[in-house]
Amino acid sequence: MSSQQSSHGMTDMTQGRPARLIFFFALPLLVGNIFQQLYNMVDSIVVGRYVGTIALAAVGTGFPLIFMLSSLFMGLGIGATVMVAQYYGAQDHEKVRRTVDTIYTALVVGAIPLTVIGLLLTDPLLWLMNVPADTMADARTYVLIVFGGIVGTLGYNVNAGILQGLGDSRTPLLFLAIACVINIVLDLTFVIVFHMGVAGVAIATIIAQIFSWIFGIFYINRKYPMLQIHPFSFRFERQLFSQLIRLGIPAGIQQALFSLGIMTLQALVNRYGADFIAGFNGANKLDTFAFMPIQSFCTAVTTFVGQNIGAGRMDRVRSGTRSALVMSWGFCLGANLLLLPFGPVFMRMFSTSPAVIDAGMAYLNRVLPFYFLLALFFTLSSVMRGAGEMMIPMISSILSLWLARVPAAYLLDALFGRDNMFFCYVVGWLVGVIVSGVAYFHGGWRNKAVVTQQS
Repeated sequence: MSSQQSSHGMTDMTQGRPARLIFFFALPLLVGNIFQQLYNMVDSIVVGRYVGTIALAAVGTGFPLIFMLSSLFMGLGIGATVMVAQYYGAQDHEKVRRTVDTIYTALVVGAIPLTVIGLLLTDPLLWLMNVPADTMADARTYVLIVFGGIVGTLGYNVNAGILQGLGDSRTPLLFLAIACVINIVLDLTFVIVFHMGVAGVAIATIIAQIFSWIFGIFYINRKYPMLQIHPFSFRFERQLFSQLIRLGIPAGIQQALFSLGIMTLQALVNRYGADFIAGFNGANKLDTFAFMPIQSFCTAVTTFVGQNIGAGRMDRVRSGTRSALVMSWGFCLGANLLLLPFGPVFMRMFSTSPAVIDAGMAYLNRVLPFYFLLALFFTLSSVMRGAGEMMIPMISSILSLWLARVPAAYLLDALFGRDNMFFCYVVGWLVGVIVSGVAYFHGGWRNKAVVTQQS
């Protein structure tokens, strides 16, 4: 057992080589992200191959809507990571436990109104997204069913955020693997055996998510007796909740507005029919694989920065940032070397239609070569987030999306055609890098630590 690894699997990231700590923390996250994407891809592959192109378009169209309305609570998972990481770095285990109690009370109380809001807003939001008439019924079915069981997704994200703050990136992987296996088995059963179509895929998704969340509670209570999650105990501290809101709401707003931006772009894509929609959504699944290493290293660096700031080790933050960025860029290069030449082969997993494959490659060819900008943007934002600075990442994300990406998409579409609208991603990332870079080098984020404010 290393000096950085506790008896319960928690990792002390305030000691040892930053690059090694970040890499081995990110590795289970990367595997977990692969499971998560397989989880999502199975839905798309099953409906695309066994139901049809319209069903594939419906599932892809519904996903950003679901993500947008659940983003505020997913932001609480990010806030949980930062708070737990900083208190754990400061060795204040009592604050860790009380933080977990407060987070779970917020989750249980808030899940019901979120579900109701999601069900009520499904029809008007799908209409605003310009969902084609032939796709609307399936999209509506998928979204309504998934929203009915959204508490499972929220619970998993809270569990993962708590554990990642403790330096445990392996246990969430177990929860996700269980959900992935259940989802695959139920997808194939409901769609191929019982011919339930899009409804079967949605039901499989919520069953898998809820089972993974509940299993996670039992597993955490057994492995981490210091936490002891009791979802309905309603232990709550106003001061800790205020900190959670300060950290989590900006992250949630950022994700919600990001999802709204995706919906706006989806509305533009939806103008061009089911084949183009299906190609775009299939390519997005492949694109997500390319993004996974960046996402994993960013999550790792958030925990790394949180623990080291909690311990007063600001000297380690800069070297950790540099290490995460270099590793992210290396994986970006690997994704380009794999997906650009072999993209059409991977696209055939979703559809054998030439029109669908061409639409997907139009996206990949214009986005992947510029992934180094995305890695820089997200790494700088994650460092500031780990320090407790949530406003700058939110502002940079909003500006990159609404000031740059969305207007650029419509302008490029009008001037250069539908395929070239995808260069809007590059425009957005460049704006995000500029805003985040200026804030990072200014250095005000160094004074945002939760532990300092609570001491």
